[in-house]
Amino acid sequence: MFPIRDHNPSATTPVVTRALIVANVAIFLLGLPAFQSDAALARFYADWALIPARVTAGHGLETFVTSMFLHGGWLHLLGNMLFLWIFGDNLEDAFGRVRFLAFYLLCGLAAAGCQIAIDPGSRLPMIGASGAIAGVMGGYLLLFPRARIDLLFVFLVFFRVFVVPAWAVLGLWFVLQAVEGAFSDPAQGGVAYSAHVGGFVAGVVLTLPVWLWRGGPALWRATGGQPPHPAAAYVLRPSTIPRVRRRR
Repeated sequence: MFPIRDHNPSATTPVVTRALIVANVAIFLLGLPAFQSDAALARFYADWALIPARVTAGHGLETFVTSMFLHGGWLHLLGNMLFLWIFGDNLEDAFGRVRFLAFYLLCGLAAAGCQIAIDPGSRLPMIGASGAIAGVMGGYLLLFPRARIDLLFVFLVFFRVFVVPAWAVLGLWFVLQAVEGAFSDPAQGGVAYSAHVGGFVAGVVLTLPVWLWRGGPALWRATGGQPPHPAAAYVLRPSTIPRVRRRR
């Protein structure tokens, strides 16, 4: 099961969210030649990926940022960009463009820092935007816990869309990351669960002042825990992905 959209498109054009998606896709395409051989890919990651043992020795500090824009394959890239597209636009509305960009980068830095803290001597390269995007998800959860999310369930040839509140989708995702992180060995590579957890927590913490400034619990009462602009009109069909029915 995975989310495919929320019901509240942004009230303004999400310039930063779109720019981040374009940047991630463009950098992935530029790096595709490195995937032609293991040696070329190792050199590429040595230059641009975040390697904990290297940064703890004071080298390659720029990779805190460059690693956020690298991906290990098409599924890695498309999955991250889907989550950024779903949850980024409304948060950009809430923060404003410049503050949202700063928020995104800070969440990515916090995610990397958390992963380094778990295994500071690791020589495994860390890549991906998911730590920063986890921060976006954490901020979204705090501001819009009752926003409606379309969740696509796929089993073999059967698929169906369910509408669930954001707190259920994002809360479950966070719990799964925390549990997986607790029982996985970071030295074995794979998914950087600690980075996901660190990014998510950073997103909640960095969004807290915005939430409090807007009224805290009073904001939830005023908006119903949803983005403060009208939801799109959707028609859900039991066994198909819903299509948008536009208002005239």
